[in-house]
Amino acid sequence: MQTVSQYQESFLSFLEAQAFTKEPQNLYAPIDYIMKLGGKRLRPVLALMGCDAYGGGIQEAMPVATAIEIFHNFSLVHDDIMDDAPLRRGAV
Repeated sequence: MQTVSQYQESFLSFLEAQAFTKEPQNLYAPIDYIMKLGGKRLRPVLALMGCDAYGGGIQEAMPVATAIEIFHNFSLVHDDIMDDAPLRRGAV
């Protein structure tokens, strides 16, 4: 089992390698922006830790961890839209 920091580093390396710059740009540019804002990324780290604890390979769990992080960010953006919030983490 690794430390939380090691799982975070592994996940961030995987996330940085993902391309959220596909077409149509109107769809993917906001996704790319939101995913690059940062954060602790605890939800995907917990998914990786759970997989590792039960004998799974964390590289195989990376797509699932990424899906969890994308869904979490979607829920934050959705909440901002519903609240008419002009900023997300201090940025437009």
